[in-house]
Amino acid sequence: MAARLTGCAVTGERRLSSTLAEVTLDGGRVVMVKRGDGERAAQAEAAGLRWLAEAGTVHVPAVHGRDARWLVTDRVATGRPDAGAAQRLGRELAALHASGAGAFGAPPPGGPEEAYIGLAPMRNVTGDDWPRWYAEHRVLPYLRSAVDEGTIRGAEAPVVERVCERLPELAGPAEPPARLHGDLWNGNVLWGADGHAWLIDPAAHGGHRETDLAMLHLFGCPHLDRILDGYQDAAPLAAGWADRIALHQLFPLLVHAVLFGRGYAEQALAAAGSALTG
Repeated sequence: MAARLTGCAVTGERRLSSTLAEVTLDGGRVVMVKRGDGERAAQAEAAGLRWLAEAGTVHVPAVHGRDARWLVTDRVATGRPDAGAAQRLGRELAALHASGAGAFGAPPPGGPEEAYIGLAPMRNVTGDDWPRWYAEHRVLPYLRSAVDEGTIRGAEAPVVERVCERLPELAGPAEPPARLHGDLWNGNVLWGADGHAWLIDPAAHGGHRETDLAMLHLFGCPHLDRILDGYQDAAPLAAGWADRIALHQLFPLLVHAVLFGRGYAEQALAAAGSALTG
């Protein structure tokens, strides 16, 4: 697969899982070969990586080839989390977000409208008004799925629906569409042996810049305070941003509820309550 997509002979292979392998090419370059979990997953990830790289801000692996199911990228040699790298990552994220997107929900050039966040489908439908777009295309679809599957009980859904109704007042000052990584949890930040933080596995789209930062808070991230310091130095966040973290976490928590069950549903409901009370 790697030989066909890169045009280089393969001299070694180490399987990491059923969908991921580390492959050595003739000449010594080591690449990652990944099988997409859906029919457009490789296309979406490749387009996202290229769009992030195009901004010239964050570090992302280069794409060396793809087909309908498989993607080949550079391997990132990893080291240890580093405070200096974290501070730089904050500045780089601020610059990435400032590079912008055509609209909220805009897919990367060449990326599909029907994309993915992790294993879940994610539609990149565009809109000009973030509160309305976030409710219609990021919160309510996953709430409906969670209710349909019984993960969230029908009597529990209104707290999330109230958040959607009040989004215009909860969202804070209007922001232009930012170029988002889109799935920026700790597992998608690699601390490189070269002293840089590298970002992998994007669900890239145009969105609100606070969403990427809320994702970093969701599962924790080494040196998060330094990431935020670097970000704030480069592009200060609007007043009250910390009070809106739960609002921005509602989307990924509902995605996790659909994928992984009741524990995340309870977290999503708690986030909705927090968003309403500030």
